[in-house]
Amino acid sequence: MSDKAYAWFEEQQANRGIDLAAVKAKIKALKVETPSWGYGDSGTRFKVYKQNGVPRNPFEKFEDAAQVHKLTGACPSVAIHIPWDKVDDYAKLKQHAADLGVSIGAVNPNLFQEDDYIFGSVTNSNAAIRRKATDHLLECVDIAKTVGSDVFSLWFADGSNYPGQVDIRARKTWMYEALKEMYGAMTPSMRMLIEYKFYEPAFYHTDLADWGMAFNLANKLGPQAEVLVDTGHHPQGTNIEHIVTYLLDENKLGGFHFNSRKYGDDDLIVGSVNPYELFLIFYQIIDAANDKNPQIRQASDNIAYMIDQSHNIERKIPAMLRSVLNVQTQYAKALLINLDEVRDAQERQDVLGAEDAVRKAFEFDVTPLLQAVREEIGVPVDPMKAYLESGYDESINARGKGGASW
Repeated sequence: MSDKAYAWFEEQQANRGIDLAAVKAKIKALKVETPSWGYGDSGTRFKVYKQNGVPRNPFEKFEDAAQVHKLTGACPSVAIHIPWDKVDDYAKLKQHAADLGVSIGAVNPNLFQEDDYIFGSVTNSNAAIRRKATDHLLECVDIAKTVGSDVFSLWFADGSNYPGQVDIRARKTWMYEALKEMYGAMTPSMRMLIEYKFYEPAFYHTDLADWGMAFNLANKLGPQAEVLVDTGHHPQGTNIEHIVTYLLDENKLGGFHFNSRKYGDDDLIVGSVNPYELFLIFYQIIDAANDKNPQIRQASDNIAYMIDQSHNIERKIPAMLRSVLNVQTQYAKALLINLDEVRDAQERQDVLGAEDAVRKAFEFDVTPLLQAVREEIGVPVDPMKAYLESGYDESINARGKGGASW
């Protein structure tokens, strides 16, 4: 990094009233959880493309995830998906993660890939299948207790394709009953993050179709249940940052599954399609973190930042690195917003002044800032370049094809 470039950047921001020391501290504190499934083979509805070097088991997934943390210093935990990451000895997996310098993060139950779930899991009209699905949720609670996880990410594919196919009101009750039983099995430190999606794989109705349904269910369950916002799970044009702000104000924003979408739930690299949206999401979170109300400030500190994406043609580790670096970039830019300037313009009803106060932070090149942070925490200033030169990508080719996949 050029000292001259950083000195100029620091002076520029000081003239705007931005304390870069405080900004750097916040960047260092940002932790982003990567998903085990992001390191395995994945694909489209048409094909899973096999790549050389893909992990063959959960232990190798953690080895790859550890590379991302080693190079960024920002990804100390790895989400697991059950049964994709099912092992005989979860304590052994936990120790393996610790030996690599990472930990097991959120536990994600899988209730959408078995033939029994063709007509739904916890909302299936067949009571025996509902029982099976609920038992899987309870199994995941037990796994979380073993590995030391305190977060569950719940997404349900349950829904219908045609009018009249199902009893929607009955399914609403069954959903609540299943999650209530799971909620009762959780320890006091655990959190249940409820994800929503307006369509796919169901095309007429989805049992948890939007943030309002997830919010209502979380409220009914209790304070340990919150809403998970997947940035790809919205109709075109949805103002996601508005949803984020509303949930923050209600102390019900549990976390994010970050990815990018162009048309549907594309699960592309984070920030690759609409980086300004990601920047505006962080703006609302940072604004809440500076609220006078301590409850709102606390809510902004209690957010689980997680990545959920499908690398079906990209190399897995570089794609994950790119997502993490993009998250850091937009977060750093959002930290450069002068909130006092924004509020002053808002109070004066200066529309363009307020918009300018937000937008100009997005237009800064934060490369000198991020390089300075990386130097201070002892990771490469250019993590992608460091990875490509490390030889790790070539070394894992010995695994061959046919690794763990969906």
